[in-house]
Amino acid sequence: MSTPGEYYRSLPPVSKTYGVACLMTTAAFYLDLYNPESIALFYDNVFKRFQIWRLITNFFFLGPFSFPFAFRLIIIAKYGVSLERGPFDQRTADFVWMFFFGALSLLVSDAVPALWSPFMGVSLVFMIVYIWGREFPNARISIYGLVSLKGFYLPWAMLALDLIFGNPLKPDILGIVAGHIYYFLTVLHPLAGGKYVFKTPRFVYILFLFGIMFAYNCSVNQAATTGEQQQGNAAEGVAFRGRSYRLDSDTHTNAST
Repeated sequence: MSTPGEYYRSLPPVSKTYGVACLMTTAAFYLDLYNPESIALFYDNVFKRFQIWRLITNFFFLGPFSFPFAFRLIIIAKYGVSLERGPFDQRTADFVWMFFFGALSLLVSDAVPALWSPFMGVSLVFMIVYIWGREFPNARISIYGLVSLKGFYLPWAMLALDLIFGNPLKPDILGIVAGHIYYFLTVLHPLAGGKYVFKTPRFVYILFLFGIMFAYNCSVNQAATTGEQQQGNAAEGVAFRGRSYRLDSDTHTNAST
């Protein structure tokens, strides 16, 4: 059985980054480190006060710590990871573009007064559920251990659960619409004989390459620092050689854990 650290390190990068960002955003809100209105999407503040960050930060707030918040994190950890390891395996840039397109679609819909919402993270998470259901339509899933159904019906089952629990349905429906537009342009339309024009833009690949280079540099620097520490422990002298050996062994054991 893997430890929490091993499980965290085994997660693919995009789903892990988004999930951690959502968790840290809610944790900071719980600690009263910011006012949610400062990251909410208000187009007047975006265009008149040039608070451009609102176009991004609103997607990271999934609500306060609660059962719905935990359920949305589980969706990212289960269905987002399943997509990233399945249909988007070795296609990380395409997976990032899926998030970008979903976010852009939701930002456009949010410009309509009747569809406006200050936070669109719930809709983005629901888009993941919809796309997963289309990619794995025959997968068997269980809802709270009570109902078993195919993956194709998962978004509609969650929509029904939100209706039963009294949660707003508008974010779910917007997520379904954004997910269907993406799936239609990337899968259904080309399969029907249409031309595949919805390709991942070049700038996404460039951002992805910069991300790989940054992660590689961090890992190299960490390895160099660890090597220097081990050399320093080895140079402590004969009187401390036995103790240094045990410390090195413990450090190696903890690092591999």
